[in-house]
Amino acid sequence: MRTFDLAPLYRSTVGFDRLLSMLDGVETTPGYPPYNIERTGENDYRITVAVAGFGENELSIVSKENTLTIKGDKQTKDATSNQVLHQGIAARAFERTFQLADYVQVKGASLENGLLHVDLVREIPEAKKPRQIAIGNGKAQPKVVEAQAA
Repeated sequence: MRTFDLAPLYRSTVGFDRLLSMLDGVETTPGYPPYNIERTGENDYRITVAVAGFGENELSIVSKENTLTIKGDKQTKDATSNQVLHQGIAARAFERTFQLADYVQVKGASLENGLLHVDLVREIPEAKKPRQIAIGNGKAQPKVVEAQAA
């Protein structure tokens, strides 16, 4: 019997709670730069991307519809700089794309110690939240009772 590893499905999606939603739009992504996706609260998420050697002016974060794109474009140094004997720190340009679930929005971003932190929050509109409907006996006007936050 074969077992399937679904871990790759979690790599490029944030905020999905249903497997079918995650399967829609999953794309393969290269391994550079490495990143983590964390759940920091019930409706809060954080994407951390290792961008060692990149400055704030060399990074861009774009959120459009349900897609979050993080780009890094390293500025080239002059030819008169020191000669590099071994280059183990990657300084190549990259573009990393994440598919976001409905109602997931970027709350903010920060760069510290070579790590880019992008904070996300899922804010479901009141009209989309479940609500409880009271059952009447047919003689009184129906009354809508709002659901209590759990």
